[in-house]
Amino acid sequence: QVELVESGGGLVQAGGSLRLSCVASRIIFSHYRMAWYRQTPGNQREQVAFISMSSTIINYADSVKGRFTVSRDNAKSTVYLEMNNLRPEDTGVYYCKADPIPGTTDPPYWGRGTQVTVSA
Repeated sequence: QVELVESGGGLVQAGGSLRLSCVASRIIFSHYRMAWYRQTPGNQREQVAFISMSSTIINYADSVKGRFTVSRDNAKSTVYLEMNNLRPEDTGVYYCKADPIPGTTDPPYWGRGTQVTVSA
């Protein structure tokens, strides 16, 4: 079965950094657009970063622009999210999502999430 597994979350003080990873299994990783989302209890899940199949298109939410960097290594079937200058409002569960190439009927896939907690 398709599997996405996030790692790298943890507890960090404001101003610190974390690097998240998401490893995909049993998909052709290079044929999927990848995105990072985050969610806090009671809130809607928010997309924070997007990266296209060949890394030619990268987008960030305004709230993280200039602080977060998304990248991918297709040979390792892994997408990364480097988070710098973290703020308490960045606290939440971070998920990776895989979307198939346009024109297919393949479904999107989600990881189970990794907790990020930023203390003041």
